[in-house]
Amino acid sequence: MSDSVAAPARKRLWEIDIVRILTFVCVIGVHTISHTAPATGANLPLYLLLGLLHFTRDTFFALTAFVLVYSYLARPVPLRKFWPRRFLLVGVPYVVWSLIYFFSKLAYTGTSNSPGATVGQLLLDIATGKAWYHLYFLLVTMQVYLLLPLVIWLVRKTRGHHVAVLALSGVLQLVIVGCYFYSPAVVSGLTAYKDEYFFSYIFFIVAGAIAADHLVALFGWVRAHRPTIAVSTAVTGVVTIGVFLLAIAVGHSYTGAVTPLQPIVMVWGVAVCFAFLAIGTVWADRRRPNGIGTRLVNVASDRSFGVFLSHPLFIWLLLWVGNDWFEKNVPSPWLTLVVYLLVIAGAIIVTDIARRTPLSLPLTGRRFGGRWFRTSPRPAKPAPELDRSSSAA
Repeated sequence: MSDSVAAPARKRLWEIDIVRILTFVCVIGVHTISHTAPATGANLPLYLLLGLLHFTRDTFFALTAFVLVYSYLARPVPLRKFWPRRFLLVGVPYVVWSLIYFFSKLAYTGTSNSPGATVGQLLLDIATGKAWYHLYFLLVTMQVYLLLPLVIWLVRKTRGHHVAVLALSGVLQLVIVGCYFYSPAVVSGLTAYKDEYFFSYIFFIVAGAIAADHLVALFGWVRAHRPTIAVSTAVTGVVTIGVFLLAIAVGHSYTGAVTPLQPIVMVWGVAVCFAFLAIGTVWADRRRPNGIGTRLVNVASDRSFGVFLSHPLFIWLLLWVGNDWFEKNVPSPWLTLVVYLLVIAGAIIVTDIARRTPLSLPLTGRRFGGRWFRTSPRPAKPAPELDRSSSAA
């Protein structure tokens, strides 16, 4: 793919909708398993599954950069318009949900700090993405927003040398995550907030941006090599599991062995990105424009960000509130499956209700379009589906 090809006009990329939906489904899986897998040897398969699902953050940031650059190259927007709009659609939900999670935790734990200490902790949590364990996604996304001019400049200035750029950024991220996993003392000043720094995912941010610049060639290559992608993904998955088992054998705990910020998860993340895109191309090629599947994918894509924002609240309610009823009455691994399904159902219901109210923007990152807003793109203007907040990527 030597020639960069920017789409002449934005259009709905159904392939990307599938990647987005699959990624968020797996994100919920990560968080559900993290809270339902007991720390016992009998649950090794569950921990291995957790490790395999940790590709989600890499895919998420690759998708974020892809959507941003694709939209910008097709229709450049002045930064004075771009930044306010993007930060409205992501920053407002970020602050609102930080408040929701912060005060939910405060009410549950019964912590009685002084008002000044409480406000100080809240502000610190908002500044560092620590109000709840998944909100760093949004904090890093906003860092990518700020870096967009530099990312666009890099993509344009290095055309013809994108393979070298990918190699350099790949080595850089491998070194960074390698230090996190194998030599944490070397980067001891960074480990406290390693999840919240954009450079922990620098390769996938750069790769997503470059992929958008090679959109036509990339999609064509994926369509022509689906069997190869399937085999490569399976082989990479087996190797990844082998590395997890080796890490456990040399003394790492289950949780430590399958941590997301380690080199093998980065390699696995690349394979999954291609696999999800291949699945997306199959869907895009076979879907019926007016079929129920198309409508469901459109609605799922629209709701994905709201589901992402709210789903940890349901995990918390199911597992920690109510005197741990589920953990006491549902055995593992069924506990994981039951909680997963209930969490998805609850998050979808809440998001769907919120989308139909003026609270849509702060709770779902989507502007309220009236009680009976459209859930499918207008025939004449399919592009706005890609003009949504890239945090939904």
